[in-house]
Amino acid sequence: MRLRYITIVTLILCWTTAAYAQQYDLVIVGGTPGGIMTAIAAAREGKTSVILERTAHIGGLPANGLGATDIATRGATTGLFAEFIGHVRQHYVTRYGETSQQVKDCSDGFHFEPSVAEKVLEQMLAEQSAKITVLKMRQFDVENENIVLKNDRIEQITVLNRERRNTEAYRGRIFVDATYEGDLGAAARVPFRLGREGKDEFNEPGAGVVYKYWHGAEGAGSTFQGDNAVQSYNYRLCLTNNPANRVALQKPAVYNRAEYTSLIEDVWTGRHTGAQMEKVTAAMLEENRKHIAQGNPSKIPGDVWGIARISNMVTLPNAKTDANNQHMAFISTDLPEENWPWPTSGWAWRDAFAQRLRSYIEGLLWFAQNDKELPEHFRKAARAWGFAKDEYTDNGNFPRQVYVREGRRFEGLYFFTAQDATARIPGQRPVIHGASITASHYALDSHAVRKREPGRVHLDGFLSYPSQVYTVPYGVMVPKDIDNLLLPVPVSGSHIGFSTLRMEPCWMALGQAAGVAASLAIDRQVKVRHVPVEELQRSLVARQATLIYYQDVKPTDADFVMVQTLGLQGYLPEWKARLADIADAETVALWEKASGKTLTFTPGRTTRREVLQQLYTHP
Repeated sequence: MRLRYITIVTLILCWTTAAYAQQYDLVIVGGTPGGIMTAIAAAREGKTSVILERTAHIGGLPANGLGATDIATRGATTGLFAEFIGHVRQHYVTRYGETSQQVKDCSDGFHFEPSVAEKVLEQMLAEQSAKITVLKMRQFDVENENIVLKNDRIEQITVLNRERRNTEAYRGRIFVDATYEGDLGAAARVPFRLGREGKDEFNEPGAGVVYKYWHGAEGAGSTFQGDNAVQSYNYRLCLTNNPANRVALQKPAVYNRAEYTSLIEDVWTGRHTGAQMEKVTAAMLEENRKHIAQGNPSKIPGDVWGIARISNMVTLPNAKTDANNQHMAFISTDLPEENWPWPTSGWAWRDAFAQRLRSYIEGLLWFAQNDKELPEHFRKAARAWGFAKDEYTDNGNFPRQVYVREGRRFEGLYFFTAQDATARIPGQRPVIHGASITASHYALDSHAVRKREPGRVHLDGFLSYPSQVYTVPYGVMVPKDIDNLLLPVPVSGSHIGFSTLRMEPCWMALGQAAGVAASLAIDRQVKVRHVPVEELQRSLVARQATLIYYQDVKPTDADFVMVQTLGLQGYLPEWKARLADIADAETVALWEKASGKTLTFTPGRTTRREVLQQLYTHP
């Protein structure tokens, strides 16, 4: 009798929670750019969304210091990302004038201040306010009690309201994990990977344990074996040398000088981790020490001076910088090894590490500016820089969010590796995915996984290898089993494959595709893995999203849709469509064979555009 009573009470409680759960078409966990673009794209399809953001600010890393956009080929990724950078540029034009230094420094919208990124993203959301609800200070924890799964569908999730300290329930038709960590996907029990695959698994460059000079060859100690190591995190600092807007750096309350002392010898000798060191002798290092002692900066090739020794800085508008980890240094703002537990830890651990990382970075900056064992003129050069007074005014002018470069990587319908981003034949494209939902381009790029080790030329795992503009298939964000979950940020891929996908332009494009895909799944009443990809692609291309990149066809061109469609079908495998060129008989014959159509063609007169128009069938 008691068991029956408990069962009835449990059913009543579950019914009550469900009854009071807020309902939306899409429930999006994470106010990152990927999550924001998901909501905007869905809103344009008439769907309602709620964005559940853990912090008091939306925008993810672009709103937290990543102001130098990571994209190797401008124009490879467009759609909502292009709208974002267009709004950024317009902000500077409106406020400062077309010919201003700020407009020049914004680099056509690709470089921006953190506060401007947040403002632009807030404005883009506000344009869809009738369909999008943004709720901040909402925390999702990976616990069984916070997710209701039934028949391979997520029915409801529960989050903590961090201000009121109460829980709130949300029900949706489609759920989206837009977190850097992949917390929602983990709660839904989607299989995921952590750490590094070995080279023996996918034959990827840089896989496993690798030591190499920056831009140099792989060296001693490289075993290429897989392990559980996670690439390091840092904060992307917003620094300035403008005295009117500069906040002096303070010594943190928790300061351990011993962590930074290896920098002293690096500065005095000029030793660094770049490939130039292959030609630097011990005698040159000692000669450099004497040169520095005479009041000069380092003369070792590739060495840098002052604050740049520990921070790689890119100019942003208004005399600010995006200050990232220094790739050429043994010690910088990254903190390897200590972040390994982050992807699967709870928020209590993450918050403690975030404070540890902040103290570490503040201590490093203080050390560079003040430690008396460093050259005086080095310290003076470093002291020219400080935090920007008008950024992060509610957080001591320090970024609010850790740069989580890599969290969980889910195993979806398609598993992306380095082979998808590199051409098998030099000069040609990587594999063209017919199910592409965006083109993108960045190097295969990973930061260190271990701290400095004696005798090594660089930190383990700190690497970069070239890639080419590639296509990204829909399956990277689709789980194999959960029917109503999309993963546009913690996508499916190897450590090396993910290392190029993990850039905000690509995440914005994947978010846009997720919003459209979710809408189609709702409208067609199908599982997300059964969304008609061709229909998804037509919608994306109609919104000027680039699914396959051509150097000579832009989204605003009249033939853009035709070229995108035929390109993904394999008719245009080269980097240029050459629409105005005269068609040659060999190419026309290949197109006829591929299509099964007889094409009208006059040698020496008919253009490639005219032939392609015969192949292209409007939807």
